[in-house]
Amino acid sequence: MNMRERIIAGKLFLDGCEGFPEERIQAKKRMIAFNQTLPDELEERFQLLDEIFGSKVNAWIEPPFYFCYGYNIQLGEECYLNMGCTFIDDAKISIGNKVAFGPEVTIATVGHPIHPDYRRLMYGNPVTIEENCWIGANTTICPGVTIGKNSVIGAGSIVTKDIPKNSVAVGNPCKVIREISEEDRQFYYKDQPFLKEDLVEVYRLNDVYCN
Repeated sequence: MNMRERIIAGKLFLDGCEGFPEERIQAKKRMIAFNQTLPDELEERFQLLDEIFGSKVNAWIEPPFYFCYGYNIQLGEECYLNMGCTFIDDAKISIGNKVAFGPEVTIATVGHPIHPDYRRLMYGNPVTIEENCWIGANTTICPGVTIGKNSVIGAGSIVTKDIPKNSVAVGNPCKVIREISEEDRQFYYKDQPFLKEDLVEVYRLNDVYCN
């Protein structure tokens, strides 16, 4: 079993061999190039994203965006990453379609042993975020976590355990406070209701000015 196979198996590993340092250097070059693009350099941005992830990307990522390798991140269709997101992708990060990230979200797939004699060693556990999730600003998602589809993670949360689908969860450690319900279809914030005329108007304006 080589070091790459050890990472996939969740076993202890070190990342100073088997071409890992060189791959991180190339990833950092792409990361710097992406983060230095101007707001109107969209073609260059999307070309760099295809190179970063190693596949065609249909998502919007606000610079700056930070990562270790890039190729271990699987990003679904129509995702949105706000500025300052950091993905530590030594192990796999799988993100479903239409997932939205607030600013400064961190996903970590790597941990270290607690005892100082072994703390230089690492272990990796993949992170999965299923489709239609909303991850609030300054959230940290720890190794091995799965967040079920449609769920909302409140800002500033530290997610250490799996979150079931259709949940609203928040806190440190992050805990489920309730399920998403029909009431959420009636109110968009506290006691502010969805009104039919508002929905019609906002979509009309979007069609007029954005298409």
